[in-house]
Amino acid sequence: MDVGEIVAELERYLAPEAVELSLPPAAFTSPGLWELEREQVFGRSWILVAHVDELAETGAYVSLSVAGEPVVVVRGEDGELRGMSPVCRHRLMPVVEEGSGRTDVFTCPYHLWRYGLDGRLVGATHMKRNPAFDPAACRLPRFAVEEWHGFVFVNLDVSAEPLGPHLRRIGDDLANYRLPELTQVAGWTEEWRCNWKVAVENAHENYHVMGFHPETLQPTTPGGAETRVRADSPWADSMRVRYSAPLEPVVLDLTEEERAHLYGFFVFPSGSLAASGDMVIWLSLIPSALDRTTVRGGVLMPAAMIEGQDREAVRKEAEAYAAVINGEDRRGLEEVQRGAGSRFAERGHLSPKEPGVVLFYRSLARALVRQDTDWPGEL
Repeated sequence: MDVGEIVAELERYLAPEAVELSLPPAAFTSPGLWELEREQVFGRSWILVAHVDELAETGAYVSLSVAGEPVVVVRGEDGELRGMSPVCRHRLMPVVEEGSGRTDVFTCPYHLWRYGLDGRLVGATHMKRNPAFDPAACRLPRFAVEEWHGFVFVNLDVSAEPLGPHLRRIGDDLANYRLPELTQVAGWTEEWRCNWKVAVENAHENYHVMGFHPETLQPTTPGGAETRVRADSPWADSMRVRYSAPLEPVVLDLTEEERAHLYGFFVFPSGSLAASGDMVIWLSLIPSALDRTTVRGGVLMPAAMIEGQDREAVRKEAEAYAAVINGEDRRGLEEVQRGAGSRFAERGHLSPKEPGVVLFYRSLARALVRQDTDWPGEL
């Protein structure tokens, strides 16, 4: 199946009565589709990369790959967040390794060229004798950055339309969770050996819980539970899953409806939040290669929840639990990726418990078929 055929099948999800079939297996293995996604999806979409607590100090940074494109987000000396390409303007060496940390200046390890936190070149060894070189014109390329309720997004398109207005309805829904006041108590970065869409479609349904999480999540959010989805904007959709029994939050003043449901919110293409009682979990499923996905995430709580507690103990406990859940998903989804490569793999009919998967397919189809002039357009 070539790229044109895959995209044509995706476009069918935009019809009023969308086909309720899973993606063609080639969508998870096609190098041609991967290259198209790098340009049409990840080259112009808002990618959730961090929580603001990770970037609180001057010089604090997060460095990662977005669909193979190196990206660094850093807190500048003026307090502003900036997104940049970390690739040195001299001989292509990234000036910072993937990960997080803090620095006063980015120094290329190849020839020791130095860049300020705003991307300007502040030092280039042995370059004064090159009359054609203008240091003032040498700086790291910029990306768009937006902070929304404590979550940091980056867009490789520096002129991208702002994200915030598209998330207004989600912000209203989450008002009682007081997102801007929450603190991150734990975080993680993992690599899963699967195509990013395998991971993202899994996040858009609770149906898999009975298979992947029979002892961890099935007792509280069963795979057969009532599930409602809603499309909010070209960038966002939501999912509510009824708990087997309502939660009783300790700090947050939640409504009866909020106590009775897990609230999942998705920001296309790969970011998500899950609000559950006094806790909010964020997760971003960012491709690094055709069959590799970087999984970044964290656990947020009200500060009052951890007052007087050992923060390190809280972190370890939260990360250990997340590692169990993530491990269950990772093992299962890596097997799905293996199955996608089978010569006998076919599309499957979707369950009524998977309406969120169709919403994701529609967003993906819009991204691949719409041009810059009408992107992101209307639902």
